[in-house]
Amino acid sequence: MRIHDVGPEDLGALLPLMRSYCDFYRVDPSDDALRGLAKTLLGEPREGVQVLARDDDETPVGFATVYWTWQTLSAARVGVMNDLFVAPGVRGGGVGRALIEACRAHCRARGIEMLIWQTAKDNHTAQRLYDGIGGTREEWLDYSVAAEGDLPAR
Repeated sequence: MRIHDVGPEDLGALLPLMRSYCDFYRVDPSDDALRGLAKTLLGEPREGVQVLARDDDETPVGFATVYWTWQTLSAARVGVMNDLFVAPGVRGGGVGRALIEACRAHCRARGIEMLIWQTAKDNHTAQRLYDGIGGTREEWLDYSVAAEGDLPAR
């Protein structure tokens, strides 16, 4: 297995994995939007990085995306692993662990002390991986609100 940073030549291999990840979470951004996200990170590495896993035959089998930001609660910069996806046929074989380690290495290279992430409450496969690498399970609730439009009246 080989883990490497995504380059322009990898976009064709990365996009089907990104689509499968979105399908897993039942969301449907356009392929153009996914391609645009990947291209933006290629041009703006200060925003984040994507890493790609390939098996011994160079078949793409997983990816992860890390964004750089600040966290007030730790008063430090953190890496946010927003995406981690491993193709179903190779799960449990160390690909996820290797992708996380690549993300941690990027954090260390930037002087960032913590990698954080989240997963769906019902994604038990991912939770086994995260528990197995010593990840700390947090007890936060996620919220989101659209940037456009009015907030509802109270």
